[in-house]
Amino acid sequence: MSEQGKNPVKRSRIVDAANRKDSNKPVRSNGGRSSGLGRIIIAVYGVLALSATVRAVYQILLDFGAAPLAYLLSALAGAVYIVATLALASKKPGSWRLSWYAVLFELVGVLVVGTLSFVLPALFAHPAVWSHFGSGYGYVPLVLPLIGLWWLARHKMPEVPGA
Repeated sequence: MSEQGKNPVKRSRIVDAANRKDSNKPVRSNGGRSSGLGRIIIAVYGVLALSATVRAVYQILLDFGAAPLAYLLSALAGAVYIVATLALASKKPGSWRLSWYAVLFELVGVLVVGTLSFVLPALFAHPAVWSHFGSGYGYVPLVLPLIGLWWLARHKMPEVPGA
C-alpha cells in the first residue's frame, strides 16, 4: 500500500491547482455557504454573538435586578447568535437546517421584542439587543436575519439520506 493510501492528506485548492496539467483554467469555489458573502454574514454573526453575550453577562452580573427581562433577552440573543454562527460555518449534515431555525428564531425574536419595546416600554427601561428592533446595534439585528434567510435559501444543502 502506498504511503498516501495509509494516511490520506487533505489538500487545498491551491495545491490542487498547482498540480493540474492545465494551470490556465481558474479554480472555482464550490459557492458554499461559507464563501464570499457567506463569510461576511458568518463574521457579522460572530461579532454579534460576542458583543451580545459579553454585554448580557456583564449586565446580569452587575445589575440584574434593574432590568431582568431585558438582560435575559440579551443573553438569549447572544445564545442564538452563537448557534447561528457555528451552524452557518459548519458543513456537517444538519447544519443548514440548524442555521435556518436559528436565523428564523432571531427574526421572530427581533420582531416580537422590537414591537413589545414600543408597546410596553416599561418592560424595556434598559435596552436589550433586540429592543426597538436592534436600534442600539444599528438595526443590524433586524436586517441580518433577512439577509441570512435569503442567503440560506440560495444555498440550501441537499438532504442526506438517513441523517
